[in-house]
Amino acid sequence: MSDHDEFGAFLVGFIVGGLAGAVAALLLAPQSGEETRAVIKERSIELRDRATAEAEDAWKRAEETAKEARSRADELAKQAIAQGEEITLKAREKGKEFAETAKKAVARGKKGNSPELPELPIEA
Repeated sequence: MSDHDEFGAFLVGFIVGGLAGAVAALLLAPQSGEETRAVIKERSIELRDRATAEAEDAWKRAEETAKEARSRADELAKQAIAQGEEITLKAREKGKEFAETAKKAVARGKKGNSPELPELPIEA
């Protein structure tokens, strides 16, 4: 986020500086109007080329950052899926263990082999 802010500040400063330089050149130019217009044209072309180059560089950096973010998001998604599958397997194992324990308890109850339960005091 701060790279974006720094680039924006740079670009604004660059444009304002270019415009201020052009105005100063017009006011202080010792050459003729035609020569001054030629100089302004050349400088504006240079300014445009620099701005274009900076914009292209910023675009490339943004694309690279987006690509890295997508790659990291894909990696995190894969990790989350793997952990979810692991949790599902553990839950299934625990469910099977519980079912086996319940079956054994039911079988013992049917055979009458259940342990004696202690009497609980009933309060009135």
